[in-house]
Amino acid sequence: MNPEYIQLGPWQLALAACLVGVNLLLSALLSLRLERQLLIASCRMVAQLLFVGWILKWVFALKNPVWVLSLGLIMTALASQSAVGRTRRRFPRIFLSSFVSIMGAAFLVTLIAMTGIIKVEPWFEPQYFIPLLGMVLGNTMNGISLALDRFMEDTAQRQSRIESLLALGAGRWEAARESLREASRSGMIPIVNSMMVMGVVSLPGMMTGQILAGADPLDAVSYQIVIVFMIAAAAALGVMAVTLIAFFSLFNSRHQIRSDRLRRPRW
Repeated sequence: MNPEYIQLGPWQLALAACLVGVNLLLSALLSLRLERQLLIASCRMVAQLLFVGWILKWVFALKNPVWVLSLGLIMTALASQSAVGRTRRRFPRIFLSSFVSIMGAAFLVTLIAMTGIIKVEPWFEPQYFIPLLGMVLGNTMNGISLALDRFMEDTAQRQSRIESLLALGAGRWEAARESLREASRSGMIPIVNSMMVMGVVSLPGMMTGQILAGADPLDAVSYQIVIVFMIAAAAALGVMAVTLIAFFSLFNSRHQIRSDRLRRPRW
């Protein structure tokens, strides 16, 4: 396949922006009062994407590992902040816990894919590294956020039961096992559900983008399969890491629950 790649100009983007008018019209007709939020979200999305596009174009031209990794760390920090921002309860150094978990899982899986599967030379080639890392980060962030929230909520709701088990001689692992299991399951459900319907109900954006750019559909599918397995592995590693960190933060070595460390954020 070698169709012409159709570039989109400012007028075409402006016409696409008119589609948001459907949302604005429905919001006005149904008195949803979302007009202001929709306009702000649309303008913010356009500004963010244009800014990212400019940054990526600059980084792609440099092909310097320092800048590539620096951009990756910034993306990781933003993902970590977003993951923590969705939780209803917090514990000390939760942002650091989220950052370490996301960075360790996403960078490890991306580097393995770059050097062992796709075999890109050099390994930090920004055209591959940044998009792959971004997709892995986004999905790992979702899994970690769900797992963190579920573990802390379960721990708070089952505090009396956990304290009773600890008082009767149970170890901290035994007392928190159910909460750990449910948190890990919650963090993994989104990617499992996505894998179940991918290609039947939904066509992934990355694969669709490659096809629109003129790639052979089977090549696009091959890349998508690799990426989905990367996301699944990173999500599992990230969820496991962050739940263990949260566990050790809320349960000490004397098999006591530190409920004083579990608090709601001050909004």
